[in-house]
Amino acid sequence: MNLDALFSTSICYGAGAPEAGWTLALPITLPLAALGLVYVVGASRLWRRSRRGRTLRLRQALLFTAGWGVLTAALVSPIHALGEQVFAAHMIEHELLMALAAPLLVAACPAAALMWGLPTRFRHVLGIAGHAGWLQAVWAFATRPLSASIIHGVAIWIWHIPTVFEAALERGVLHYAQHASFLGTGLLFWWAILPRSGRQHNYGGAVMHLFVTSLHTGLLDVLLLLSPRLWYPENAVGAALWNLSPLEDQQLAGLVMWVPAGLIYGGAALLLAGLWIRASGRREAAHALWPV
Repeated sequence: MNLDALFSTSICYGAGAPEAGWTLALPITLPLAALGLVYVVGASRLWRRSRRGRTLRLRQALLFTAGWGVLTAALVSPIHALGEQVFAAHMIEHELLMALAAPLLVAACPAAALMWGLPTRFRHVLGIAGHAGWLQAVWAFATRPLSASIIHGVAIWIWHIPTVFEAALERGVLHYAQHASFLGTGLLFWWAILPRSGRQHNYGGAVMHLFVTSLHTGLLDVLLLLSPRLWYPENAVGAALWNLSPLEDQQLAGLVMWVPAGLIYGGAALLLAGLWIRASGRREAAHALWPV
């Protein structure tokens, strides 16, 4: 089987009609199964090795399970198959990847469990690679909030250029690359934005980047909602499945991208603003206790 056949969009439908099919293609199901298995093995090893911090690890495991479940629903359930025919379903899939699965997975802090789930020799190789100076420099640059926000924003806008978007519909490899870039840059964005233990966090900067991201993605959504012409005719051939005209399908897609995703970004910004206020209050209290 050649590369195009392996990543063919027809495989994404599994067995059944597009409107009811489940995705059972190996390029999707195999990485998902491997990710889940490695995490379970690693989390179990960490759980057995230490009784301290079990409450935290349980919370992290629940967050990872939720994120993995959303990721699987987006890529395996009929949402994925419908996304080939109905533009609004395609946007639902994208938002599940970027605005729900990505922050849940990042909030789970799965790195330790995933490392412990790997064979010892592979962990050793990854440890050596992780200490490479050039790799550390690239990672440090990419995970700056400004860099991560720009990378994520560029990925969103490039893939929504009509010619690029429709090319992804026609070529399975590009379609998979589209989903991978949305998820990958989404993980990078939330990694840079969400606070983590052991790291000094700039809450004000994180709120600003969330606001800017919500603003420019909202602009894209409004353009889709108000546009009098179809942007992606090839992705609206099945709009009748939802009793919509192609233009109504595009308008619904704009709303899906705008409202639910905006609520998630806005909710995250409010949460970080609350943490920012609490951290500021603690610093003020600490300063008040210092002798003059």
